[in-house]
Amino acid sequence: MTRLADIPWPEVARLAAAGAVLVVPVGACEQHGPHLPLSTDLDLAVAVAELAADDDPLLLVAPVVAYGSSGEHDGFPGTLSIGRSVTEELLVELGRSASDTFVHVVLACAHGGNADPFRAALERLATEDRPVTGWWPRWGGDLHAGRTETSLMLAVAPDRVRAGDAEAGDVRSLGELLAALQAGGVRSVSPNGVLGDPAGATADEGRVLLRDAADDLARTVARRRAGARTPGDGDDRAGYGRNGTARGHDEQGSEVPVCAE
Repeated sequence: MTRLADIPWPEVARLAAAGAVLVVPVGACEQHGPHLPLSTDLDLAVAVAELAADDDPLLLVAPVVAYGSSGEHDGFPGTLSIGRSVTEELLVELGRSASDTFVHVVLACAHGGNADPFRAALERLATEDRPVTGWWPRWGGDLHAGRTETSLMLAVAPDRVRAGDAEAGDVRSLGELLAALQAGGVRSVSPNGVLGDPAGATADEGRVLLRDAADDLARTVARRRAGARTPGDGDDRAGYGRNGTARGHDEQGSEVPVCAE
């Protein structure tokens, strides 16, 4: 597995010339209930990208985008949000810069609050014929800091999961909660910040979810590499999936410009 930040530029140039694809993990710094760290989304984005890169010497993992649009978690201490417009601009500039070097760039997002700026950024990059794809893991399960994310964090960083503090929050579906979330944020429906129930979470379940997501990301990278041209030559696959619509956390689909919590 190769991390972009760990190697000097001549090696980057050699790998890029050989057809390397850059994956940029995109997360957030926000509350994840009383039992999970604020780094959950960025930890999971990195874990999936690095697992996918383990079997692909031409998949480079960029440093994680650690901040995003997390306004829905306002009111919970520790949440650090840069807002939608800044998130969009950040992703656009990263896509422009990275696509000057790499035949294709994949933005791998693990935070649902980034969905709107993520989609907008990919649409802008597509109009510039930038070879940038949006991807997000298909976890399924509950919405936020419940069994799904708890299982994943038990697999990735069990020492940072405070299992004794885990408790259920609002367990309604996204469809039932959406209006309230848009009006008042997570705090208005769940005082502890959990949308789901962590009960029953296991590291084994998390490892299966991680492996499935990494395999899906690897397939996306392989497809993009197979269709990629030299950066800047008008690759018609730039911004693949840019006409997709935002989906809920528990729906399927990976190569569209939205992402799940």
